[in-house]
Amino acid sequence: MSLELTGVIPPLVTPFTANGDIDEAAYRKVIRFNLDKKVHGVCPGGSSGEGHTLTIDEFKRLLEITAEEVAGAVPIVAGIISNSTRDAINRAKAISHLPIAALQVTPVHYLFKPDEDATYRHFKALTEAVDIPVIIYNVVPWNYLNPAQMIRLMQDLPGVQGIKQSQGDLKLMADLLLGVPAGCKVYSAVDALLYSSFALGAHGTIAATPAALPGVCVNLWNTVQAGDHVKALEMHKSMLAFWNAIVADNLPANLKTSITLQGCNAGLPRAPMPPTSDAQLARIKAALDDVLRFDI
Repeated sequence: MSLELTGVIPPLVTPFTANGDIDEAAYRKVIRFNLDKKVHGVCPGGSSGEGHTLTIDEFKRLLEITAEEVAGAVPIVAGIISNSTRDAINRAKAISHLPIAALQVTPVHYLFKPDEDATYRHFKALTEAVDIPVIIYNVVPWNYLNPAQMIRLMQDLPGVQGIKQSQGDLKLMADLLLGVPAGCKVYSAVDALLYSSFALGAHGTIAATPAALPGVCVNLWNTVQAGDHVKALEMHKSMLAFWNAIVADNLPANLKTSITLQGCNAGLPRAPMPPTSDAQLARIKAALDDVLRFDI
């Protein structure tokens, strides 16, 4: 089992209607919007896609639509957000008939934190139950996996093929990249520092900013790979200003607003998440006007 997945993989937003149903037509347009920006993969069901609100049937349907629209053009990473080993396995099995390149899986995220051995058993059971590579989404503050724990998981469990590193700790990112086992990948979700992550050697990104700015992020990735750090630093400054404008407890709503402002209706957030406020909208418009000069 080997995960050949690099570059910009946006976690797709999930458009909802006013009554909270998935807007399938709008979701198909979101997928096409990303493909038009030459992304390297797509990730439905993640936190930017409000995957924590999806039933297993909705999750399955979302992945089926994704497979139809992508039609093999780019790899698909399925985001699994679950509070039990049983549910995580059931969600993975529900999409095992689809061409899924990898599973992005959060550690258990409710109040009760499993210890390191229990977390190890959780991912061991999952990787033994399905033959799909797992990327651990290291994002849960009270169940945060340290570098030694993540490297142990990648070394001991062949099915764990990567880590998506979140939060703002670039030292942790650097330690991971230093110790990552051969063949495994480290993806950045440090939205404020995507340029720095790419410069350090991250294998790609699965993060909120690519969900809102897929073309800009692809341009940044290509610019860093080409070694043009003067341009990349200029891009970083504009992208950081954009991130500061959208980051909030209703981040998925603000991602949808940003996408809609680019001409692709991304729908509404699912209640109880509030929509973008008027004050947020003004900040987003100003930052978006600047950062889109780097769009492809």
